[in-house]
Formats: sequence, C-alpha cells, structure tokens
Amino acid sequence: MTRTLTPPEPILEPDLPIIDPHHHLWDRPGARGAALPPPSHPFEAVIRLSPRYLFDELLADMTSGHKVVATVYMECGAMYRRGVDPAYRPVGETEFVNGVAAMSASGIYGDVRACAAIVGHVDLTLGAAARGVLEAHMAASPRFRGIRHAAASDPDPAVLGPMAGRAPGLYRDARFREGFAQLAPLGLSFDTWLLEPQLDDLVDLAKAFPDTQIILDHVGTPLGLGAYTGQREARFGTWRQKIQALAALPNVACKVGGLAMAFPAFPSFLSDPPAPSEQLAREWRPYVETCIEAFGVDRCLFESNFPVDLGACDYRTLWNAFKRLAAGASATEKTALFFGSAQRIYRVDLT
Repeated sequence: MTRTLTPPEPILEPDLPIIDPHHHLWDRPGARGAALPPPSHPFEAVIRLSPRYLFDELLADMTSGHKVVATVYMECGAMYRRGVDPAYRPVGETEFVNGVAAMSASGIYGDVRACAAIVGHVDLTLGAAARGVLEAHMAASPRFRGIRHAAASDPDPAVLGPMAGRAPGLYRDARFREGFAQLAPLGLSFDTWLLEPQLDDLVDLAKAFPDTQIILDHVGTPLGLGAYTGQREARFGTWRQKIQALAALPNVACKVGGLAMAFPAFPSFLSDPPAPSEQLAREWRPYVETCIEAFGVDRCLFESNFPVDLGACDYRTLWNAFKRLAAGASATEKTALFFGSAQRIYRVDLT
C-alpha cells in the first residue's frame, strides 16, 4: 500500500535522552513485490510497509531527530539457526543481533548503541531442559538479558490473523512453568506478549514467581478488531482492573506502547494521511495515563515497537506523541519513562 507523504514533524524536546526498549530487526523477502495478493489481515499490511528492517533502517530511525542513545532488541523469530536441534535454533537470532550491536558499538556510525541489550526466545515448554538453551544464548552474547515467550491467543482467529494458532493457557501449563523457573537463577528477565482477555494468566504467573522480573509488552494489548470490533471502549474498565492487579505485583513492569498496532484498531491505524502526534496522543492517553498511574514511572518504559508501529506513524512522530503524553511530568519523571527504567530493568551498559 502507499500512503500520502506529509512533512516531518518538528522534534519535541530534542535533548531528552531515550533508550528505546523494544524494537525488532528482520528481513522478509516474501513480503516484497507488487504481485502479492491483498493482505488477509491488517498485520500483514504492516509487514509490507517494512519488509526489511535491519541496522541501516534502525540507525536511520535512531538518528532522525530524537536523542535515542541506545535500544533493546526484542525477539521476532529472525535469523534462526539451520541444521541444529530445533530447541537451539533461536540462538541464531541472538548471534545475529549481537553482530549488529557490535557494529553499532564500534563508534563508526556515531555515538549510539543499537541493541545494547538483547531479548531472545526460548521455548519454555521444554521444562528444565530450557536451561541449556538459555545458557547457549548467554554464551552467544554478553548483551543477552532475557527471553520472550509470547502467549497471545484468542478463540477468534480473525483477531491475530497470521499469528493465530497458539493454544490457550500457556502461562498456566506445568511444563512451561518448569522452564520459567530457570530464568531467575540465571538472572534473566521475561517479556510477555498476550492479549487483554488473557491478563489474568499473567497475574497468576507473576504471583507464582515473585523473584522473576516480568515485563508486560504493549500495555497488555487492548482489542478492537475481529470479535472485539467496536468493543474497545466498553472493555476499558476490565482492562484497567487487570492492569491495576498486575501493578500490585512489584516484579512486573509495563512497556507503554504498541498502541499503534492493528489489534486496538484506533482510527490512526493505517490512516491516510498518517495521523499527527497530537491525534496519537489523544487516542492513546487513557491507556498511557492508566499504566503510569498504576505502575509508577520507575516501572514504565515508553517503547517504539518498530517497525510494527509503522502501521500508524513514523519513528519521530511516535516519540513526539509520547513526549506530548509526558508533557506534564517532571524532569525526573521524564528521565525514568524515557531512559532510566529501561536502563535499569535491562541493565543497559552505555560505557
């Protein structure tokens, strides 16, 4: 698809340091080409907007005006190993991203640290055997900080589209929890992606493992498409109660972002022309303010979720929207939201 080009927005607060705690890298040749059939789900349309997002594209975004000093890479199934035990294939992603991080750390691309921390993937349903795979990730990169094992699932396949098919109840599964128990002894964190109706499963998991740092991605993914079309606002109170229940658990932090994805179905998604930061801030404000009020600034991290959030806006517009949402915060609070919480939780080394 093509979208109307609009002039780039002026950068708000250009001297505010940012650690972007959530982005991906990928190369998906199958998503390129004019002869592709129409996308079957909005998420496919987003992938076609950015079928290639590697270091060059990330660096262009990092240096597009905001003071993004470092990033945290989030697993997305990229560059898995071939010809090895399937359990160890995800280690290839950490090896790949560590190479990108080394390129950035060389200094020849400027004073930025792309992928300064890495979150990979391990199938925790391996049970205790997951420990060997976790240790292989740690050996592959000194920047490895933890894993994400997504649980996003819904009875309506139209909600997740190409990502549908996961069985429900993953985080309550005994084998999964046996694997999950390997994280804390190794000092590793756990990122989670699941949908608003599933948040009770995460509350139960976090209570069972109070010593494991858990990071909720994308404010718990409120829904407004598929079976939930037209219901997002009506479900807001239910979402808020679950967010408050998670925030009561000190081992849980919250990434504030991901609202530009297809799943909440805000008017800004794939709008033409793309929505300005004022509109994004207006649409996202109830969710952002609820999370910050519940978790506090020291457990909230503004995230780009790029290139997925390209479905609503470009990188500089997204960070402008977050800065508008934080306009009433103190300098100390802004430092936590944009930089400090990410640095602490992911142990980002900027030396």
